Amino acid sequence: MTVLDRLSGALDRRDEQPNVDLAEDIVAREDMAAVAELAAAVHSGPARQANDALKVLYEVGARNPALVGGQCPVFIEALKSSNNRKVWGAMTALDAVAEQRAATLVAELPAIIEAADRGSVIAKDHCNSILVKLARAGYGDKAVPILVERLKHAAPNQFPTYAEQTATVLTPEQKPGFLAVLKERIGRIGQQSKRARVEKLLRKLNG
Repeated sequence: MTVLDRLSGALDRRDEQPNVDLAEDIVAREDMAAVAELAAAVHSGPARQANDALKVLYEVGARNPALVGGQCPVFIEALKSSNNRKVWGAMTALDAVAEQRAATLVAELPAIIEAADRGSVIAKDHCNSILVKLARAGYGDKAVPILVERLKHAAPNQFPTYAEQTATVLTPEQKPGFLAVLKERIGRIGQQSKRARVEKLLRKLNG
């Protein structure tokens, strides 16, 4: 049985457990050949196989980013797909390796941002996480202005989370612009619990 034969789709399974089990096995054996085979499936396999392969790869990345970091070009290419599942799967994989491959991802920020803008909430969530990690990895000069700019147009449901994440990587110079966005947006957040989170963040930053 090859690696691809162990994917959920190949086993005619509707759940993800075979993919997770495979990821855990690859991590335990540090099986780089399996990673390469899965990356090839992402690149050129049929949709279900590519989706399953991405699932395995980002589960591997969550456990041991070093094993899949070398596949960033495959993940970046997958962002261009018309298959939404493939796009957010690739974004999830990039999120898993963002700190270890920060220089690579900074160079690919236009592609990452473009994919997030046309992608699902999941893609946008992982894009925000990637930007925060890039800031922590020493690229705050590039990542934080993008984070603040994206906050201006973030959906109300995601706004408090994105704001809280961005606040962790602000520099003193970037703080005034960030606060201005929070104050401008807070009046348009209808859900009390979410507005309360932004109010709490404002108090903390102004304290």
